Amino acid sequence: MLPIIAAAGIAVAATVSPASAPALDPPPDDKIVIDVQTVNGSGCPRGSAAVAVAPDNTAFTVTYSEYLAQVGPEAAPTDFRKNCQLNLLVHVPHGFTYAIAQADYRGFAHLARGANGLQQASYYIQGTSPTSRIGHSFDGPYSDNWQTTDRKEISELVFAPCGEDRSLNVNTELRVSAGSSDSRSTSFMTMDSTDGGVNTKYHFAWKKCTS
Repeated sequence: MLPIIAAAGIAVAATVSPASAPALDPPPDDKIVIDVQTVNGSGCPRGSAAVAVAPDNTAFTVTYSEYLAQVGPEAAPTDFRKNCQLNLLVHVPHGFTYAIAQADYRGFAHLARGANGLQQASYYIQGTSPTSRIGHSFDGPYSDNWQTTDRKEISELVFAPCGEDRSLNVNTELRVSAGSSDSRSTSFMTMDSTDGGVNTKYHFAWKKCTS
């Protein structure tokens, strides 16, 4: 059985409606609600991705249970690439708006000598331009946990329009290439979590709306 660990993060942005000043505000006290509108992709079949908001409203997490890209004798030809597209409707408390300031990804990779893996992501809030795809590569031999972080500076954050519920679209991808590795070897990369203990984590940045 292949070892499976999990995911953790992504960085996002939105469109500034309130202030031009970069100062951020504490999270709102009222509960944040995120509705999962659609989940599509070979890395997240129906029922294999779950979203949860942190109790202090500083972040939300996504947990995957079937996100595994692999190459090797037992792998199907299409298994080298897995992706997931999430459409999330973020209900923000009145008087606040948000951006995604940081995204943390974690998982496990086993890459034979000569093989390589790639984790990448892009994201956007409904009505704004998609971010550029940010990628992180790994070269074999490698057999360990992996972690990547995508982060925005405060001056780069783009906030969602005030007073509107906008969909947040997150697109992630894992790729594994056999490269020059032995054709008899198996290489894989995963963002799975068998116990729910490892998540992809998206960190909110908050601002109060101005009237």
